[in-house]
Amino acid sequence: MLLIAVAFAGLQLTAVTGRASPDTKNYLSYALSLSGEDRQEAGRLAIGYSCASGQHAPLDFIPWTSRKAAGESEEQCVRRLNDSVAYWSGHGNTSGMTAPFANQRFMAIFEARPGYPLFLVPFVTAFGPTWGLWLAGLVVALAGSVCVLLTLRVAGASRRAGLAGQALYLALPTGTVAMNPLSDGLSLALGTAVVLGCVLLLRDRPRTGAALVTGGLALMFLVRYSQALLLAAALAGVFLAWSGLLRLKRRGSAPVLRAAGLCGALAAIVYAGAHLLSWPMGQDSAQDLLTHHYQRPDRPDPWPEFFVQERVFWSAWLRRQATYPVLPVLLALSAWALLKRRSVVLPVALAAGAAGLLNQAGHPNLDQLLGYRLIVFVWLLPALAIPLLLDRPPNGTAPHDASRDPAGAEKPSDTTAHAAPAPAGDTPGEVRHPTSRS
Repeated sequence: MLLIAVAFAGLQLTAVTGRASPDTKNYLSYALSLSGEDRQEAGRLAIGYSCASGQHAPLDFIPWTSRKAAGESEEQCVRRLNDSVAYWSGHGNTSGMTAPFANQRFMAIFEARPGYPLFLVPFVTAFGPTWGLWLAGLVVALAGSVCVLLTLRVAGASRRAGLAGQALYLALPTGTVAMNPLSDGLSLALGTAVVLGCVLLLRDRPRTGAALVTGGLALMFLVRYSQALLLAAALAGVFLAWSGLLRLKRRGSAPVLRAAGLCGALAAIVYAGAHLLSWPMGQDSAQDLLTHHYQRPDRPDPWPEFFVQERVFWSAWLRRQATYPVLPVLLALSAWALLKRRSVVLPVALAAGAAGLLNQAGHPNLDQLLGYRLIVFVWLLPALAIPLLLDRPPNGTAPHDASRDPAGAEKPSDTTAHAAPAPAGDTPGEVRHPTSRS
């Protein structure tokens, strides 16, 4: 585990800067304001970082470097953003923690995400913006990868499967998004903690599992509440469908039903909390897309045009996947794992992937067609499912109590006693072929 983490950190040293996106300056200025800088100075420092980062040209062989604006020098970038700050300051944007890079209604989106700036404060205070943002991204990426490893091990997968999951998480766009100085990476890491908590819930560790699920979603609410809502709702939906299937098969479904109830209740709390705080909701997101960040008048009824944008985006997205079929191939391998293996990890990973698709569907912006950050939860499915193919299904399994393991996982027989033991206090849950019957 440590060797994988060190190797990943070494690779990331090839691009300490050059990762900033247009939204990075919003989060950085918020964090600098929280650390004690006045709003004007926080904006100046954020502009300096963003424009310096933009001068690093993309490196084709290093996928996490990016975003030099063609023909714009660092001085021109600083001048353009300073002019924008002056303009919006003179047009009513005079309050809030973020610098006035745009109109107040658009900046309210970032004001409603205080969790990521709060997380950045100790890093940028101790190391400055450049190294602080890089180190924060590294911590986020490694934390998410360890949660993936622990999820697989708690579910009964072998050490090699757990390490493969950790490596896949860091190598896939999940690792790239985690390193970018944006809130998506921290939201993803917290999502992996929620996934781990769900697996613990289903493996008869209700207190630890419920604490992780509740705590992870509570922190996600502060980081990206929309993603927290979608993840909780997707988990609740998958668990409800799963419990219904188990009941049809007359098998115990109590752990799955409890997990569905917890996730459903948390989804309702997240929605109610965002509504009570008057944070931007789905209608605001649609208007933001259709009015170019509220710089044009609102649409009286945005939904017909929004669904047209959905059709355009997903048609282009499918053509993109056909041209570069990395994700389709990985999803096909994940589907194979779903058919060939039984593990509590698989339905949880399926729900996480659904949350990624829902998040992208809420933002059908063609500018995001080549990016991964909005749909990044989809990549959790291959990171969690494919490693299970490294473990062979045990032969000669013994009868089991399905109510204790809703996935149907069983103890390995004496012929598989050499396999890596599960964590202490938990019943091993080796995966098996779906045609194996007790």
